Amino acid sequence: MSRAVPFDEACALVETALGGSMRQAIVAEAASAKDATQAVTRLRDGMRADAWGSGKGRVDLAAAIAAFDQRVRAGGFHAIHDWDGKAERVNQDTIAIEVANYALEHRGQGAPDRRVLAMLLDYYFLYVLALLSLNVWEDGDADARLDRLDGLLAALQGPNGSGQRLAADAATLMLLATSHYESDDRGYDTLLAHVRTLGRDQRRKIAHVHALCLGSHLRFGIEATYGQDYTLMRDDNGVDYRWLAFSLATMMDEYEDLEARGDHGGARDEAVEALLNGLSADPEAFVGSRPLAALQTTAAEHARLRDRLLDRHQALGAAFDALRPRDDGYSPLSLFFNFSQNVLKGIVVDAILWGEPWAAGFNDLLTSRSPDAASNDAKLRLARTLMSHAREKPDRIRGLLTPAIVYDARAGRRAFGAVQRAFAASVSAGRT
Repeated sequence: MSRAVPFDEACALVETALGGSMRQAIVAEAASAKDATQAVTRLRDGMRADAWGSGKGRVDLAAAIAAFDQRVRAGGFHAIHDWDGKAERVNQDTIAIEVANYALEHRGQGAPDRRVLAMLLDYYFLYVLALLSLNVWEDGDADARLDRLDGLLAALQGPNGSGQRLAADAATLMLLATSHYESDDRGYDTLLAHVRTLGRDQRRKIAHVHALCLGSHLRFGIEATYGQDYTLMRDDNGVDYRWLAFSLATMMDEYEDLEARGDHGGARDEAVEALLNGLSADPEAFVGSRPLAALQTTAAEHARLRDRLLDRHQALGAAFDALRPRDDGYSPLSLFFNFSQNVLKGIVVDAILWGEPWAAGFNDLLTSRSPDAASNDAKLRLARTLMSHAREKPDRIRGLLTPAIVYDARAGRRAFGAVQRAFAASVSAGRT
C-alpha cells in the first residue's frame, strides 16, 4: 500500500521542481554525459525513480505518484500509462518513459542536445500534473486545486522550461489523463459526476476542451472505426456521448449568457466553435428527434439542449458559417484522431526528432482562431506533419491501414455540411 500523500504536499514538491532553475540544472547535469544515449538514459532513470536531484536540491515524487496513481487506477483510469491494443494490456512503462525510449532510438547518437532533454523533462512533469488533475476531489476544494494546477502548468511552460507548449490549462490536463482506451469505462461516468459539482468557471473550461476533442475523436470514429454507421458508434461510445452532451449543454449556457449581454467577443467565438465542433461528430444525435439510449439518464437535459439549439438555429447558423472549412485556412473540423493524448505525443515526438519546439501547441490545433497568417500556417504544417508520422505507423481498422491522426479538408467540409443538414431537417420537421 502506497503512503498517503496530501494533494497540497505533492503540489509543493512539484512547485519546487518547476518554479526555479532546478529543471535547468537537471538538464545541465544530464547534458554533461559523454553522449546523447547516456544523457537521455540519465533522464529516463529519473523518470523511473520519480526522483530528481541537482545542485539546486532534490525532489522525490515517488511516494506521491505511487499513491495518486493507485487511487486513480482504483477509479478506473491509467492516467500516466497507455494501452497496448495489440497485446491488450496496459503498458508497463509510463507515457513519458516511452517517449524517452523513442529519443534513445532516434536521438541517441552524437552529443547531448539540451533542447531534447528539456522537452523530455517537461513532458514528464506534464503527466505528473495530469495525474494530479484526477486527484482534486478528495478532502479539499476541487476548484481551488484546479486553479493551483493552472499555476503549476504556467510554471512548467514558463521561461525555465523547454519552450514547447503542451497544454493550456488544468481542464486539458484532465482530458489528457483520461484520453486512453480503458477496458472498464465506468470511471468516466464517475468523473463526470464529480465535474458537475465544480464551479461554473471550471465546468466551462472542462466542457470547452471536451466538446472540441470529442468532436474530433468521434469524427475519427465515424470516418474510420465505424464506417459511417452512426448507430454502431452510438452503441459503442455511450460515455463519450454523455460527456459530449454535458459539454454541449455547458457551452450552450455560455453562449446564451454572452448573447444576452451582447458580448460578441472572443469568449462568444470560443463557445460557438466548441458547439460546432462537438455537434459535428453526430449532429442528428443532438438536434434530431430520436432519443439516444446512451443519454437515458440525462434525457431531460438532452431534450432541453435540443430545444435550445433549435431555438437559436438562425443565429448559430450564421455564427457557424464563419467557421466553414476553407482550402486556404486551418480548420479543426478537418482534424480527427483516435485519442487526444496521441496528438500531444506526436507534437512532442516530432519536436524531439528535430530538436526544435513547435510554435503551435495541442490546444492551438483545436481552434481555427489565429492571431496572424503565420500562426495559421504553423497549425496547418503541424497537423499535416502529425498525419505524416501517423501514416508511417498506421493501425489496421476494418481491414484497412489507417493513420491515428488525419487532417482532411474534404472530411471537414462533410462534417460542416452534416451540421447544416441536421438543423435544416429538424427545423423543417417542426421538432416532432
